[in-house]
Amino acid sequence: MNKLLNFIQNNKAISWVLGFQIFRILLLPFMGLMPQDAYYYLYGQNLSLSYFDHPGMIGYILRFFTNIFGSSIFVVKFADFFITSLTILSFYKLASYFLSKEKLQKAFILLASTIFISILSFNSTPDVPLLLFWTLSLICLYKAIFEEKKWFFIAGGIAMGLAFNSKYTAILLQFGLLAFLVFSNKYRRLLLSPWLWCSIIISVGVTFPVWYWNYQNDFASFVFQSSERTSSISDFKISPKNFFGAIGHQMLLLLPVLFLIFFTFTYKYVKRILLKFKLPSSKTLFLLSFFVPTFVGFFLLTPIYWVKLNWMMPSYITGIIIAGMFISKKLLKVQIIFSVVFHILFSLQILFYLVPIKSDDTWVGWEELANETTTLKETYTEAFIFSNDNYKTSACLNFFMKDKVYAQNIIGLPSLHFDYLGDDLNILKGKNALFIDSDKRFKDSNKLGEINPLLTSHFKNVIELAPIIIKVNGKESRKFWIFYCTDYQPKK
Repeated sequence: MNKLLNFIQNNKAISWVLGFQIFRILLLPFMGLMPQDAYYYLYGQNLSLSYFDHPGMIGYILRFFTNIFGSSIFVVKFADFFITSLTILSFYKLASYFLSKEKLQKAFILLASTIFISILSFNSTPDVPLLLFWTLSLICLYKAIFEEKKWFFIAGGIAMGLAFNSKYTAILLQFGLLAFLVFSNKYRRLLLSPWLWCSIIISVGVTFPVWYWNYQNDFASFVFQSSERTSSISDFKISPKNFFGAIGHQMLLLLPVLFLIFFTFTYKYVKRILLKFKLPSSKTLFLLSFFVPTFVGFFLLTPIYWVKLNWMMPSYITGIIIAGMFISKKLLKVQIIFSVVFHILFSLQILFYLVPIKSDDTWVGWEELANETTTLKETYTEAFIFSNDNYKTSACLNFFMKDKVYAQNIIGLPSLHFDYLGDDLNILKGKNALFIDSDKRFKDSNKLGEINPLLTSHFKNVIELAPIIIKVNGKESRKFWIFYCTDYQPKK
């Protein structure tokens, strides 16, 4: 034990990383439920080969942890923290293949200090397992290619498949692998290797559950993930707001120093390749092959499409390793200062909720809403409950309440995976309901004063009740409109 403590004390990088991780786990008990936590918990409680908007890995992980430790907010958050901690350790192993001891320590601190690691540690999303299996894939592929341990092609295929079973953007792993081999003079011969193609075939085989679910459901998930985005991109409307918004998000996730280093080395390597036709070393080319398609590729879309802040996260793994090659001790100190300040502000917001959030993407108010709804249900005992915001309110109420809560498919609107839970809405015919609708831009405690036409088309009578007002720190912070609806008639 003393040797371990001495090792930690003498290794500043590990001390910093442990410091950030201890900070995160100490903050976990104070984190409220996020709608994403509740939605992917719903995945796990309704096991399926895949799901409408994403593959199911995050749902399986939450099911595993909550089955063992119980269904609580802390357990859900701890699952995210645990998987992300494995990602951090896997990153250290991967980075050790490319960096000297000093640069390895810099890269280790860079990763652990980022806001995106904190987000993954606190919030259930498909990116949580994606980043782990992405990193494990790169470890296996490195060993298969550079150490010529061919059996790691098999392990790499499994890891790439599990990454795809986490999130569809993992397809860029196979793309990056082939791109590296195409551009690498030294390793291009592996394009003819049966081990390589066996790896890719295995990766596709591991993803069979996702493909089979889509086959059974008219490829609904693939269509959902591609059709709207393809249409928006094909419109080709320039939007400076999207571009600068993406820059702002990335600067927040990475913090300014690391973000600027990303742009600096990207410019350096792209300029060298395009103008001087000079490729970097094989190992650096390997790292760039899994960085450029995701980071640069998505950034090129930002002027014409709103790229979500988490889409570039997989590129951070190899990007931070490259950044470790360049960053100076001075800039690393500046990065750490930024990180400490941001994490202190973040913790103050979690603990004291200093700045009200005008959105349903918040961790406050959901349990209180469930308690108020349970009380309301004692008066309207025969009524079922549903909401109308894709998944957020319905998922959160389902997490806290014993009664089943339905989504907006009750009134004929698409409802993500709620449409695929196997609910027979006809059994609700003739029943009464309580409709809950979040007032995202809460300004006053008045009733809405109008009825959604979709309600009147599915119910005989609709009466607005007094809204539910949620107080945080003694202040009115969230508001939900409540409607009592009678004689439900599902549309055929």
